[in-house]
Amino acid sequence: MTKARDLADLGNKTSLDEINDAYDAGALSNRNMIINGEFDIDQRGLASSTAFQSGARFVTDRWSYYINSGAFATFSANHEISDEAPSGFTKSLKVTCTSGGSIPATGEVVYRQKIEGYNFKRLGYGTPSAKSLTLSFWIKASVTGDYGVQLIYEDDASTNRYYVSKYTVNSANTWEYKTITIPPNTANALKNTTTGLGAQLYWDLGEGSTYSGTADSGWTNTYYNGLSGGVKLMENTGATWQITGVQLEVGDTATPFEHGKSYGDELAKCQRYYYRVDGAGGQTYNVHLRTSNGSGTRAYAQEINLPVTMRTSPSVTVSYLDMHKPGVRYDTINSVNATGSQQTVGLIYDVATADINSISTQVRSLNVTADAEL
Repeated sequence: MTKARDLADLGNKTSLDEINDAYDAGALSNRNMIINGEFDIDQRGLASSTAFQSGARFVTDRWSYYINSGAFATFSANHEISDEAPSGFTKSLKVTCTSGGSIPATGEVVYRQKIEGYNFKRLGYGTPSAKSLTLSFWIKASVTGDYGVQLIYEDDASTNRYYVSKYTVNSANTWEYKTITIPPNTANALKNTTTGLGAQLYWDLGEGSTYSGTADSGWTNTYYNGLSGGVKLMENTGATWQITGVQLEVGDTATPFEHGKSYGDELAKCQRYYYRVDGAGGQTYNVHLRTSNGSGTRAYAQEINLPVTMRTSPSVTVSYLDMHKPGVRYDTINSVNATGSQQTVGLIYDVATADINSISTQVRSLNVTADAEL
């Protein structure tokens, strides 16, 4: 079925559910460039309330924040994945400022998602046929007023391009639906059109005067992410901010939020950037005897097949308890050499003794992370 036919069929739908299902089917699917926009996926296990730290940190799959040291010194706040959400959603990202302070001139606090070049190149920036973008989301905040949201990309001359928009919280502590249309950039082409960083979306939660400006003033190469006279959430003790249902799509009209075909489909999108083997609780994984290096040492090899092709060869981290030959003994692991490709993670274990000589050997409490984030 063609996209034109799909769009025409929307006129025959009589209920909101039917319209949503039609948008999410066939040629109308995969329109949302934001991954995990309803915050269901949390491979890192960071959903519980956690204090902000200085620098860049992930809070859940595909979502991170950045706080520079100057801003961090002025406030305290927590982030969590909350079970409170508007109708049609079950989770939201929530921020609570526990102690507000005055953000210095060069301070900034932003939430962000980075978008791969393959997913962003459809905009055709730098050509006469470049397309508009529409951002839509649900927001709930305790402080009313204007907030800044920014789109960033690097052009083919290695210059960053910025567009700052705004949304307005009209009623405190109330879920509100917002849409923002971002005009096309016909002058400056996208630099990274494959696996590199295509673009970023920033939500401002407090910035100093250096990074304040005016919304909807056109594309610029001058960096600012917040609004002069706008809300600085982290200056308000007790303030809260929640977001969910985030969608970024081609065109000048917001469509209903694209719920994934299944939890597994959305998980697979996240696993292109981050994958975790969780061996908590003594879970074991078989490894195979690779070589014997003489008395007192044996090397065991294990290969983990990744569930999806990762964006690039990942960095790999490993933790473990020990090695176990069932019914024989436990053995100390001296070290692990870990390597990663886009399809597999390879592990070579160096153990303390040569007593475990069976291919049925297991590693207890093995935890592996493969990180290919942008």
